[in-house]
Amino acid sequence: MTASPPLKTAGRGPDTGRAREALGWLHTAHFLLSAPQLDVLPALDLPEIAFVGRSNAGKSTAINTLTQQKRLAFASKTPGRTQHINLFGVGKGQVDDAALADLPGYGYAAVPKEAKHRWQRVMGNYLATRENLRGVVLMCDPRLGLTELDELLLDLIRPRVEEGLKFLVLLTKADKLSRSEASKVLSITRLQAGGGEVKLFSALKRQGVDAAAELLWQWAHPDSEKPSTDGGSEAAS
Repeated sequence: MTASPPLKTAGRGPDTGRAREALGWLHTAHFLLSAPQLDVLPALDLPEIAFVGRSNAGKSTAINTLTQQKRLAFASKTPGRTQHINLFGVGKGQVDDAALADLPGYGYAAVPKEAKHRWQRVMGNYLATRENLRGVVLMCDPRLGLTELDELLLDLIRPRVEEGLKFLVLLTKADKLSRSEASKVLSITRLQAGGGEVKLFSALKRQGVDAAAELLWQWAHPDSEKPSTDGGSEAAS
């Protein structure tokens, strides 16, 4: 099946060359494999970026928006139903140069306790030991803010962050906030994130899509120049 061309971003002024390149790269994302636990997840010689978050935080929607694909990441009608780590390859010219990992959502009350504990072990082991992990994107509903479970996850990865692991908090569903609410939650979350990037994000309004895409590209290509602009000058971030 032929993929549709990448969507242009809106709401931040003219589309920039570096955003187009980063989004074009993400648009190449394709399913690689699904693993119920870490010991059956093959080691990859690729930088890996993990997407995590509470159920209903908009994780699947954000992944699909960033990759400009409707159903790359499956959003179950029953939150908490997805129990596997799903890997997606990314790279131009049909050569993968990075992988995206969609981790199970957490915190949904209706999920049996045994399943919750298993997911926590799988996610904890993955985040603490996955050797090629380069960055973590945490999805957070800004109307709820960072919950206790989100804080626990950040505490888990903090030692690796101190060693260079990148992380980004995406405040999803930002279109549901007023300007003052958005400014307040952005400031609070930046303090809670303890050095990680924090960005407002709306799949509906395509807010923050350019910036997030550029950041993921940079994480996966730390030794390369930023995606080039059309005219050779860099657009303001």
